[in-house]
Amino acid sequence: MDLDTHYRAGPAEHTRLSRTPHGRLEYLRTRELLRRFLPAHARVLDVGGGTGVHAEWLAADGHAVHLVDIVADHVAHAGTLPGVTAEAGDARSLTAPDAAFDVVLLLGPLYHLVGPADRAQALAEAHRVLRPGGLLAAAGISRYLSLLETGAAGTLTAELTDPIRAVIETGAYDGHVGFVPTHWHTATELREEVVAAGFPEAGVYGIEGPAWPALDAAGLDRFDSLVEAALRAARIGEQDPRILETSAHLLAVAQRVG
Repeated sequence: MDLDTHYRAGPAEHTRLSRTPHGRLEYLRTRELLRRFLPAHARVLDVGGGTGVHAEWLAADGHAVHLVDIVADHVAHAGTLPGVTAEAGDARSLTAPDAAFDVVLLLGPLYHLVGPADRAQALAEAHRVLRPGGLLAAAGISRYLSLLETGAAGTLTAELTDPIRAVIETGAYDGHVGFVPTHWHTATELREEVVAAGFPEAGVYGIEGPAWPALDAAGLDRFDSLVEAALRAARIGEQDPRILETSAHLLAVAQRVG
């Protein structure tokens, strides 16, 4: 199934970060991390930005946001948001000129690009369109996501054991807990890919932290009463190499130095 078909057939993308407890936590922590690092009034290129869930608050914060996505319906929705412009495009071949942006976000493309050469090309394009000193924020899915999700939910069956072991060992996710086949990262792998693209001081952060499966188990009704503790846990372990890969998503943050 190609991405356009997947996103047309599945649940609405603009609700992905609000319809589950772990999605809401991902949204809050991604926003928190980006706000920590973004300069004021930045020119932001949101590559693979979907329907503009993050572009919307970025524009409200005073940034000039241009979104690129491969799915036409996503682009049409994002283009209606105040302060956001949008175009259809591919992370591996951006239309933007060299050094045109202060910030490039790759919050979706790296896991959809299952081949290492394609991920390298997307990162090279991000490097190209960033000004010297500009900021890259690139997300990956943790290889331990389905292990933690199914183990906590009580759905880790004997049949899932081998697929879960395979994605932990190889990063090749086959769709065993829903979603399309994708590439899932370790923190080391994500950092190495970003460094290889010309960002020598890349740091990797765990986004959701270790408590996201507990939030899902508790349900949306209890989210508001539990989220502050989950956020504190995420902050404590965000760069601890023994903890950060318990997050469902990882975020690499780096500057272009030349």
